[in-house]
Amino acid sequence: MQTKKEQPKARKRSTKANAEAPAAVPAAACAPQIIVPKKEDDSFFLPYQAAWIKDGSRLKLIEKSRQIGMSWATAYALVRRKSIDTARGDAWISSRDDLQARLFKEDCNHFANILHIAATDMGLQVVDDEKRVSAYVLAMANGCRIHSMSSNPDAQAGKRGDRVLDEFALHPDPRKLWAIAYPGITWGGQLEIISTHRGSQNLFNQLIQDIRHNGNPMGISLHRVTLEDALNQGFLRKLKAKLPQDDPRQEMDEAAYFDFIRSGCIDEESFRQEYMCEPSDDASAFISYDLIDACSMPADERWELDLDPRKEYFAGMDIGRKHDLTVLFIVERDGGRRITRRMIEMKNAPFHEQAAMLDRYAVLPHVRRVCIDATGIGAQLAEEARRRHGGKVEEVVFSSGVKEDLAVTLRRCMEDGALRMPARPELVADLRKIRKSTTSAGNVRYEGERGADGHADRFWALALALHAAKPGADCGHIGVLGPSTRLRRYAETSAVMAQGARGVAAHDGKMGTGWPGAVNRFLKK
Repeated sequence: MQTKKEQPKARKRSTKANAEAPAAVPAAACAPQIIVPKKEDDSFFLPYQAAWIKDGSRLKLIEKSRQIGMSWATAYALVRRKSIDTARGDAWISSRDDLQARLFKEDCNHFANILHIAATDMGLQVVDDEKRVSAYVLAMANGCRIHSMSSNPDAQAGKRGDRVLDEFALHPDPRKLWAIAYPGITWGGQLEIISTHRGSQNLFNQLIQDIRHNGNPMGISLHRVTLEDALNQGFLRKLKAKLPQDDPRQEMDEAAYFDFIRSGCIDEESFRQEYMCEPSDDASAFISYDLIDACSMPADERWELDLDPRKEYFAGMDIGRKHDLTVLFIVERDGGRRITRRMIEMKNAPFHEQAAMLDRYAVLPHVRRVCIDATGIGAQLAEEARRRHGGKVEEVVFSSGVKEDLAVTLRRCMEDGALRMPARPELVADLRKIRKSTTSAGNVRYEGERGADGHADRFWALALALHAAKPGADCGHIGVLGPSTRLRRYAETSAVMAQGARGVAAHDGKMGTGWPGAVNRFLKK
């Protein structure tokens, strides 16, 4: 939907739905109101795509569901605009990462071929030697160029012409990106912002709130397309035309597809933000999306590296059984940084399998310390792990004070920019689940909503790993042993531990009987 132009009357329901932001609705009341499209036309673009393409406003913004073809439609519009004889200036596209930048350029190339427009694919070109900025470039016959590049805001500096800021809310610094990109259209051009939401405090949502509630001071043309809107305008029919015939989605109607997408999301908050244009409430979440994005690795960065014996690693383990996950988090301590190297999850796993998985890493001499949730069902597993591995294992009992220490340590590590972690959706969801509240007695609590995917188990495992990596940390553990001959001997067992580790590898990851006996015999000395 737009604020400046109405969609066709045949789409009256969707126009009304898009004109106002929906009020928050309880999860149980979120049943889809799917209207099966009455007319199966062969239009190349769906109504919401056509409305975006035809909107020539100097500033325009769309809040949208994921994967509904908006970047694709934008590529078409750019190729049409930049190929005409009267076109002025280049186009500069800022994508989330290098892969998305390349895919956008490929969409532009595709439309140039379909429209029989003379254009040259120039591949990856350096567009700024000083800043070492590269872009995927499509050169039009009239001299205009389309530059598609990753999200570095500095890449926009000093460039004139059209701007497309794709997945704007997911950029590490949307405010800086806007500040650098906006002056580029001073001498002509269009600035287009395309994104799903990323929390209520993000600049993207602030722009939308200014449009809706503060008189739209910038004069931005606003569009809004939820998954429901897209389905009502024929999206599923277009999707099925691209899917293999044996794909199970071929048998779904619009309502079934809506439920299919919803059931695949980590939680209801994620679904409503990613597909229904409802930003998550940053005010109630302990960890903001800005913090998460600042600490997340690029999608193409390898993080599950072999554990290097020359480096130091620290582990945290949150214990579950039937209802919650068991999660082992391992971080590498690199100076002041904590870099994620393992995030291992086990669901409904017997305790002996959990213990074997833990031992596989705890036996390694370069895994310096392991903190284990020793609350409730985790008590015995943590106690046995300490018996096997000695002082490197700390049993952590979750009290209110302990949980506060763990949660605050995690957030401070993120605020200091010291944490590097994968942008895994399930990890992001667990970080967002934690809520800080104060009881009537004045006690502070840190709790996470329990769902089908656990009880913020990844959050607590990560927090335990970061606690383990703190020099001299002590967090309410049980039965800590002071310096002794036994512990000094344990500290000298690198050779025994390394031999045990090689034995584990020889068993293809399955725990044999040789290494625990060797370790236990040594500890009994």
